[in-house]
Order: sequence, then structure tokens, then C-alpha cells
Amino acid sequence: MDFLTFQANFRPDSLAVQDLTYDRSWSFSEYNLLVSKFSAYLLQRGIKQGDRVACVSKNRAEVVALHLACARCKAIFVPLNWRLALFEIESLLDDCEPSLVFGDEKAAEIGLAFEPIDNLISDTAAISGEDLIAFDDDAASLILYSSGTTGQPKGAIHTEATLMETVLNSTLLYEVDQHSVFLAESPMFHVIGLIASVRPVLYNGGRLVISDGFIPERTLERLSDSELGITHYFCIPQMANALRQEASFNPVNLKHLKALLTGGAPHPEVQIRRWLNDGIAIVDGYGMSETGSLLGMPHQLNLIDQSAGCVGTSPPRLTIRLLDEQGNIVKAGEPGEVQVKGANLFKGYWRKSALFNNSFTADGWFKTGDIARQNEQGFYRVVDRKKDMFISGGENVYPAEVEAVVLKHPQVFECAMIGVPDDKWGEVGCLFVVCNSDVKCLDLEGLNHYLASHLAKYKIPKSTVVLDVLPRNGAGKVLKHVLLESVA
Repeated sequence: MDFLTFQANFRPDSLAVQDLTYDRSWSFSEYNLLVSKFSAYLLQRGIKQGDRVACVSKNRAEVVALHLACARCKAIFVPLNWRLALFEIESLLDDCEPSLVFGDEKAAEIGLAFEPIDNLISDTAAISGEDLIAFDDDAASLILYSSGTTGQPKGAIHTEATLMETVLNSTLLYEVDQHSVFLAESPMFHVIGLIASVRPVLYNGGRLVISDGFIPERTLERLSDSELGITHYFCIPQMANALRQEASFNPVNLKHLKALLTGGAPHPEVQIRRWLNDGIAIVDGYGMSETGSLLGMPHQLNLIDQSAGCVGTSPPRLTIRLLDEQGNIVKAGEPGEVQVKGANLFKGYWRKSALFNNSFTADGWFKTGDIARQNEQGFYRVVDRKKDMFISGGENVYPAEVEAVVLKHPQVFECAMIGVPDDKWGEVGCLFVVCNSDVKCLDLEGLNHYLASHLAKYKIPKSTVVLDVLPRNGAGKVLKHVLLESVA
């Protein structure tokens, strides 16, 4: 029995899913039946264990139902980034070779061949949904392609057992119960959108509210709606900052939120403290496609304030360690690569077994590629991606640490730094800046003077480029390889 079937038996008439875009809702018993119908339909279409079912669609109730239906018939759900170009999506389809491809208007816009996902409910109306094969926790049920900041996406394979670990970890980290109401706006081709925003709340008997995407003014209105009653909302720091920029922003209207959950990118302390000063728990966390939810901050404002910028501690069902370049456990406060062990870990990279094997240490720890420090309170702070670190004059430079300082400058809206070759120092920093909307021209001399008083000399970027926007992928992460190409 899966968690949705349990809740359908345990609280059949409780409201389970609301789809705001199409003004639809289902109780647990109704949504469980819908998933069963979808699963039976897939079997009728000849889907067998291990077959892939791809989906190119914005958030909607059918995406979640199709995902859960695939698990019930041992198929593998493959959600794809609808923001990609046709060539990019076709490359992923060539890689995963799906038996079926479902899509919406986003798939149609790029000329992709697909079956309309909005026909699924009508196409399955006459199906009973009762004759299903046995549920299997250990069968592969999901391939999540990475967000591709390196330009080389890879598909992380999960089973229902590994995904359940994320549910259990998230339940503790996010304080989820039957009264929780999650607004799911993060794209459902991403671990936050499809897993963290969906499964914990349904598992615990709460309510899932689905939105087709983030529009700051509309999102703020929904978060402020006391009747809708949202308790949890996932976003990246840039989205949280965009909410504060809205003319209608009033923190009083958000006091009912249990947590504004952020992740996916470094979160500057200055931005965190703006929320804390308004009495709102902005809770940073950390995870990835390969691991699900790994770390989370407590929800108490004073604890967040003491360790602002940290991403929290790990739940009891997994273990984390930090290792230096020589493979030694680092001392408290020192940087080291985050390595993970636990039943939450993915089972492989689709058709990339060598890459999967190389992602683990000899003693079985997954190498995340992220550098972090652990403070005296036991909370971790992600310093940077290991691959983003560069060495200038023999000193390690972590761009994210520099970016956090730059973001405190009054003229800077957002920024990113990369290492570029230098004849004298080996590598030096190149800073990319997006100015605040009221800044006509960046005071570069003033910025450099500010940085000189806040950073070691070797950390100060040697060049600065002003941009209108930073290049980002579908998950909101800055594409640093694109920035590097622009100055190569």
C-alpha cells in the first residue's frame, strides 16, 4: 500500500489536492482513484515495468497523478524541463527513450510530438482503476535530470524507497502534519517541485495546493490569503526577494506562514534578516536531485538569526561528513566537501554507470561536490561548489563567500563571481553584477573600496562586468559556465 492509498482509507473525505490554475479539487479518496485510473490506463497502453513515461508540462494535478501512477505500475516517470529548446528536450528523450510522452501547451509551443496531458482525465473516465499489479518500493520510479549548471544534464534514478526517505526527512525538517498546506509552485521537473513540495504534505494527510508557476504579485496574494491557508512555501532566494519587491508586500499578511522554505542557491544573510525582522521564519535547507532533502534550519526565529546563512542540520535517517582534499575529516569551522550516506541516496545515473561509480568514495559515501563548514551550533553553511572554487596565488577562493559580501553593497541587486586565468596569480575573480533598479551607473570605485574593507586582498575580484540579468537554468541556479564563456 502506498501513502496515498493509506490516506484515502484513513481520511477519505478530507481535501487533498487543489489545482488553482484550473479551479479543481479532489478529496483523498477521489485523488487516489484518479491515480489508480491513470495507472490502469498506462497498463492498457502496454506500459511494463521499467518503461519510461516522459512529461513536458507546467505544474498541474495531472503531473502529480501521473507520477504516482507510474510507481503503481512499476514504470519510471521522467519529468522534463519545459523551458528547454526542442533540440535539448529531444536529446533527453533520446537518452531516456520513453514509451509515452505527455505534454501541455509548453510542449506544443516548441513543436514537440506528445499526447495531451489535459486529456488524461477524460480518457480514463470509464476505467475502474482496480486491477493493478503489486506496488514495489524497490522498483525504479523516477528519473530526475539534473538542472545542468555544467551544461551536461544527467538523470538520477530513484525508487519509491529512496523517495520515502526524503518524505520522512522532510516531515521532520519542515514540521509537516495533517494541518499543513503546501503551495507547490516550483517546477515539477525539479526535486523541490515534484518531491519536497508534494509528497510530505500528502503523506501526512495535509493539503497540496498546485500553482502553474511563480508570478510575484499573484504568489504574494495567495500566500496572504487566510482562507487558502498556506503554511509552507518552497522557493529559491531570488523568488523570496522578488516577493519583497512587490508594492503590495506587507509582512503582517504572511505571519500565518509556518515557514518560507528556501534553497537551491546561497542565501545572503542580509536578505534573511529582513524576513526575521518582520517576524517571518525563512528557513534555509539543502538537498539535490541525487539525495532529496538533506539539511534544514529550525523554524525558531532566534535560532535562524544566530546562524543566518546556514542550511541547518541533518535528520536522523542519514549521515553527513566533511572531508578535506586529502580525505581527512575537517575540524569544526573548516571547509570540507559534503559527503552523504543513507537510504535516501539515488540508485544510479541513467546510462551513466561510470559517472555513478565515480560519485562515491571507496567506503561508500556520496560526494556532493559542495563545500561546507559546520559551526559551533552544529549547523552547516554551504560555502560553494567544489568546482567553483579557484586558487589565487596559492589561496583557496570560494566565490559564494565573496558574493555574500558583494550583495550587502547598497547598489547591488544580485551577483556572481567566477575564477578566470591570470598570468601572475594563476586565477583571479571576475565579478558579474546586476544593479538595483534605481542605480543608473555602478560606482565601481566605491564598490572596490567597500570590498577592500570587508575581504582579504586575494578574494577581491580583479574585474567587474555589469549585466541586466544573470543567466539561470530552470531551477533558478546561475549558469556560471555561460558567464565563463562570455569572458573567455
